[in-house]
Amino acid sequence: MSRDVFVWIEQFNGQVASPSWESLGAARRLSQQLGGQVCACLFGQGVEGLAQEVIAYGADKVFLADDPTLADFRLEPYAALLTGLARQHQPEVILMGATFRGRDLGPAVAVDLESGCVADCTALEFQDGQLVAIRPIYAGKLLSTCTVPERRPAVFTLRARAFPKPEPDSSRTGEVIRVAPVLKEEEIPTKVVGFQEAVGGVNLADAAIIVSGGRGVGGPEGFEPIRELARTLKAAVGASRAAVDAGWVPYEHQVGQTGKTVSPDLYVACGISGAIQHQAGMRTSKVIVAINKDPEAPIFQLAHYGIVGDLFKYVPALTAELKKRLGG
Repeated sequence: MSRDVFVWIEQFNGQVASPSWESLGAARRLSQQLGGQVCACLFGQGVEGLAQEVIAYGADKVFLADDPTLADFRLEPYAALLTGLARQHQPEVILMGATFRGRDLGPAVAVDLESGCVADCTALEFQDGQLVAIRPIYAGKLLSTCTVPERRPAVFTLRARAFPKPEPDSSRTGEVIRVAPVLKEEEIPTKVVGFQEAVGGVNLADAAIIVSGGRGVGGPEGFEPIRELARTLKAAVGASRAAVDAGWVPYEHQVGQTGKTVSPDLYVACGISGAIQHQAGMRTSKVIVAINKDPEAPIFQLAHYGIVGDLFKYVPALTAELKKRLGG
């Protein structure tokens, strides 16, 4: 068993997902305590050019698999390849982002390795020689400490924006090791037939700022001041389940237990009462601002700053002032 830390690098169309950079930063810190190396696992087609970028962000080695069978993410070939590399090199830990793909891949690899997977971690630290993960439970009301005490390598998926993204260092050098895929195309049962891409807006998972609306906006037209504030702040637009269920905004904007879990630097909740299901998706935001007419709304118990008043008065006023200050 080595003391190395593996990181799966998630990429799409040659662009690395931000949680992978954050995972590399976490791996860098862990490797210093373990005394091992950071080994990045980069799979895809036409991704050779990303290897040096991955090294700049903290990898000491890059296991590069560049093959048509890996062009699009499919669980079977990716899990087989990552499992095979882990069995061969026996790292101490495997890290990856808790994205849709990471949540698929991490547990599958852990099962194949007969190890454990701790999902959606917000902190990692060593205690008495064991790597301890902190993760929210019970809709974010409690924090749980979890370990994988015996089996190795242990797999951890990391919540997006919970770990700092490292600064790249173009002077770093590392080793690129080419590896072959494990499965042939005819052995892979899953086929990717195409993608449907959402146009416009900011991805909720990656957004540093999110402006959300809830039942209090009153209807689909009530989201216009929310969108205007979001445009001013270069933010993403979020929504509560009530607003989505009413058909005022599409599901992809939903934040909460049955929507997306986010951890932005700033979360502005407008007309959102703050039911526990919504809090589960945004309570780890670094700064929370709430605007609601009801002084007893649960969102105020979580908010760092609150305005008790009509959002249709305060949101446009806030937007106007921000435009002055931001030169917009």
